Amino acid sequence: MASICPNSKPFVRYMKLYVDDIHSGDFLAISKIRGRWGGFETLEKWVTGAYAGHTAICLKDSEGNLWVGESGHENEEGEDIIAVLPWDEWWEFELNNDDSNPHIALLPLHPDMRAKFNETAAWEYAKSMAGKPYGYHNMIFSWIDTIDKNFPPPLDAHLVASVMTIWNHVQPDYAANMWNEALNKRLGTQGLDLPNILVEIEKRGSSFDELLTIPEKDDWIYSDGKSTSCVAFVLEMYKEAGLFDSVAKSIQVTEFTIKDAYMLKFFESNSSRLPKWCNEGDKVELPFCQIRGKYRMELPGYNTMEPYPNMNERCPSLPPDYFRPQNC
Repeated sequence: MASICPNSKPFVRYMKLYVDDIHSGDFLAISKIRGRWGGFETLEKWVTGAYAGHTAICLKDSEGNLWVGESGHENEEGEDIIAVLPWDEWWEFELNNDDSNPHIALLPLHPDMRAKFNETAAWEYAKSMAGKPYGYHNMIFSWIDTIDKNFPPPLDAHLVASVMTIWNHVQPDYAANMWNEALNKRLGTQGLDLPNILVEIEKRGSSFDELLTIPEKDDWIYSDGKSTSCVAFVLEMYKEAGLFDSVAKSIQVTEFTIKDAYMLKFFESNSSRLPKWCNEGDKVELPFCQIRGKYRMELPGYNTMEPYPNMNERCPSLPPDYFRPQNC
């Protein structure tokens, strides 16, 4: 069970001093508490069991400059897009302008993973995705893997369908972006709106809850290009950079939740190799580096799971225990 403990260490406000300790591929786990994203992340954490609600990734260029790749960056027009930002710009915003009260943890890659990480391939992927919209199309489908073991009461597939139906009438364009295209992908159809999707499901003798459980495919192309949520963007970069090795072709990272991501056994496992400033002045030694936040972050199951084929395609996630069978 989570505990809410004030962090005895003050915010690390001068990370410029420590950028030499941050490397390409290092993972940023972020938990936003207030505002629009804080509200959304609270719901996301409830249904998935995650202890973080947003992610980003660190990249260094050939000159040693540090950058942050992020799906979900708000641009000047108020659109949520994929962006690659200089570290100083990103960090300045998180310290002084992000009104969601973000709590941020740096999860350094294990040295073996860092040695595998193909920086050139990672940069090519990041540049190919920069400027594309945030992955709304498949955002909810990483959570729903089973017919009845992913919906905390009183949620169920019928309630989800009801909400979608209402939204389809109130904001049809938004509904098309959020789920209609993804549902069409699962049916192998094009352009059906939600009522016609439901008719098509009935014609095939299937059900809406079965349709929701069909795994997302990383290579699906939507009307505005590939669709990657914050965590799918990071993990797709890991995939391109070679971290999933021989199982890469049998893994769909768009099926991973944020919890699934930080549970991957990719990160530093020896606390003595963490940067010296990481736990300096804190009474509790964390296995990662919390770099911002009043409250101490917890990531249960952190760094414990080796990748396997078809990972996270059939996993339940019911509270309060969020039991996960092996190799689901």
